[in-house]
Amino acid sequence: MAREFSPDIILLDVMMPVLDGFETCHHLKQATETQNIPIIFMSALNEILDKMTAFSAGCVDYITKPFQMEEVLARLHTHLSLQMMRRQLQEKNKQLEKQNQDLDAFAHTVAHDLKNPLAKITASLTLLQDYAGPVLDDDMQEVLKISLQAGHKMANIIDELLLLARVRQDNVKLAPLNMADIVAQAQNRLSHMTEAYQAEIVMPGDWPLAVGYAPWLEEVWANYLSNGLKYGGRPPYLELGATPQADGMVRFWVRDNGAGLTPNEQAILFTEFTRLNETQAPGYGVGLSIVRRIVGKLGGQVGVESEVGNGSTFYFTLPGVTAVG
Repeated sequence: MAREFSPDIILLDVMMPVLDGFETCHHLKQATETQNIPIIFMSALNEILDKMTAFSAGCVDYITKPFQMEEVLARLHTHLSLQMMRRQLQEKNKQLEKQNQDLDAFAHTVAHDLKNPLAKITASLTLLQDYAGPVLDDDMQEVLKISLQAGHKMANIIDELLLLARVRQDNVKLAPLNMADIVAQAQNRLSHMTEAYQAEIVMPGDWPLAVGYAPWLEEVWANYLSNGLKYGGRPPYLELGATPQADGMVRFWVRDNGAGLTPNEQAILFTEFTRLNETQAPGYGVGLSIVRRIVGKLGGQVGVESEVGNGSTFYFTLPGVTAVG
């Protein structure tokens, strides 16, 4: 009857023939159709062990006989209200998930459609700079330079949006990582920035073994290193490292010599589409939200430890090989 009619709540006695209340509750909680229906036991058994058995079986409340009707009605009202709120929350979550899927599809389509025209624009500006640049005056050369920089920045944003959409949708196979090689690939991508900022980057001699997905983790390191170069000291000094944790995870980190972050800034740092300071080189925002999503899908966490005036340490965790094994 419970499976067929799906009641909002079940009042259940303990002492019953053939199947007692504890076993009945256990069966109801094992069945997919009835596992979310709240169950209240009403029984003359009032020993602590009986109540513990009932709650272990999955009930939400236990009323001992003899009972007052007012008390029963009050508890029924409470648990029915909670059940209604749970259902409303589940429905809201379904709607939000659908909206997120639609937004991902829209962002992917828009970003993909913008990529080709933008590539043509930047290619044309590059040709103009190569062939006509020498005959342009200083002001026009500066305009051309700014236009090219803006084009490359837009291309990076589009790539980040495409990656964000893929990370939300794709499931990847985890494997042991050659972290030294992954970091080297990320550094190669940022070699022009490292040279422009005259940065010093210090790395460990070896890395603890962890598991993940190398292409995604290259993006994580590229974002952390890029932000360290932009927001570090002048010149930037970045120290990279990894620390095995007691729970079998490995914490990888980048420590910079920048101005540091306030607690309020740290609280919103990994929120999507948030930027801390428009006057500095933009970087916090989309990039760090991608980092959070990537690491979360790989079974880890992200975070920052910072103090104003003493730099920041950005970190992420991954399962170690021993934790996986």
